[in-house]
Formats: sequence, C-alpha cells, structure tokens
Amino acid sequence: MKIPRQAYTAEFKELAVNRVNAGQSVASLARELGLIEQTLRNWVTAAKAGKLNVAGAKPVTPEQMELSRLRSENMRLKRECEILKKATAYFAKDAL
Repeated sequence: MKIPRQAYTAEFKELAVNRVNAGQSVASLARELGLIEQTLRNWVTAAKAGKLNVAGAKPVTPEQMELSRLRSENMRLKRECEILKKATAYFAKDAL
C-alpha cells in the first residue's frame, strides 16, 4: 500500500522549525507531530537557506492536516498491532 504524500501549511512548517531552533530535538518533535525525522530536518535546512515556503505551494486546510496526521498514526498503530500478533504467536508456540 502506497503512503499518500502529505502536505503541510507554511505556518505549520515554520512553527516546527522554530521549535527545533529553540532547542527541541528533531526526533522528539517529529514523533510528537507525527512526522518523519528527515522531513523535519529538510524543513530546518530549507529554512536556513530561506527556501522553506515555496510560492507555488497549494494551501492545506487544518482538516486536511488533521486527516493526514490521523492516517499516519493509524498506519503506525497497525504496524504495532502486527508486531504484537507475531510476538503472541511466537510465545504461544513455545508454551505448548
């Protein structure tokens, strides 16, 4: 299953970059916001180069951002559930 490309508003990106510049670690902030760490690192690099906000970017509504965040969280939870199922099957096999 292909993961749909997510879009974020310029304000969201700026706030995330500001929090990293204020001292919060990229890993913890990415986890908190439901982002991939490399995406956040790319934003920080783009902000330093002055290219964070592309003029041709399409606007993203808060509802779309929330939906995108929920989709990524749902996929993460499904992966965790699969790991737990496999672990349960493995340990149940040993108990017999």
